[in-house]
Parts: sequence; structure tokens; C-alpha cells
Amino acid sequence: MAIREIHKYPDPVLKEKAREVTDFNGSLQKLIDDMIETMYAAPGIGLAANQVGELLRVIVVDISTKENKHPLIVLVNPEIVQTEGRIDSEEGCLSVPGYVSTIKRAERVFVKGLDREGNPVEIEAEGLLSRALQHEIDHLNGILFVDRLSPIKREFFKKRYLKKMKAQK
Repeated sequence: MAIREIHKYPDPVLKEKAREVTDFNGSLQKLIDDMIETMYAAPGIGLAANQVGELLRVIVVDISTKENKHPLIVLVNPEIVQTEGRIDSEEGCLSVPGYVSTIKRAERVFVKGLDREGNPVEIEAEGLLSRALQHEIDHLNGILFVDRLSPIKREFFKKRYLKKMKAQK
């Protein structure tokens, strides 16, 4: 296992759509293990493969540090098949360090995918788990949480964030 570099905004890999996984081989298992280790080291509650530069439809989520009732989740080729309700909540991202904003998301989701061995998985989620799954699946589709801001807030974010990043170099 290895801690991988988390790609940061505005890295172009974060805007690319990830490919479906078809081979559940050793390299996929290593990627999953690396993603888990990277997420915990960051520390974060979720990570998508494209955040570590791999354009594969793989996410890991562990909200147990915030809510003890959910263990580590590994999903391959996840898709949201149903949503319910709307809720505004504060959100951040390992690829956009130091920035949080209120984002509107579905209150509840039903997600289907595969586990790391290729077995079908279905998850009904609400609260933080729902938000984390939506956030990570967005990553696989090349969508960052800042893309969900209003146009005015997004422009303000871009100017302020990029200026801050330049100042840190």
C-alpha cells in the first residue's frame, strides 16, 4: 500500500470522466488499497480514483469518524439510481483544500455498484453518507463540488482560490 498524491484544483484530471472498471485484477486491488490509505492519511471521509490520477470508476468512503454506524465502503462503477428530497449542507473536498461552501444535494440516495471483488452492492443512504456518495460519484463524472455553486459564487471562488494558491507557491 502507498499514499498517493491527491490532485488539486485546477488539475485537468479532476474534470475528466472516469472509465468503467471491467477487470477486477491485482492492479485494481492495489489502487483500492492505496486509495483507502490515502483517504485516511489526508484525512478525509471519501476519495475518488481520479483524485489520485486514475480515471477509473472507483470510490472509497468512510464516515465512521463522524458517524459510527457506517464502516468503510468501496464501490466500483457506482451509480445513483434514485434520489429523494433536497438539503443544503456545508461541504469541502480534499482536492480543494481549505475551502468549504454550502451545497444543495439530494437528502437520500439509492446507489448501485460493485464491491472490490465484483459482487453487486446496493446502498440506501441519507445524511452524511448520502452527501459523501454523491460527492465522490460527482468526481467520477468530472464534477467538483465548486461546480455546484451558483455562477457568481463560483467565479468569486475561482478568483480568490487561484490567487491564494499563487501566493502559497
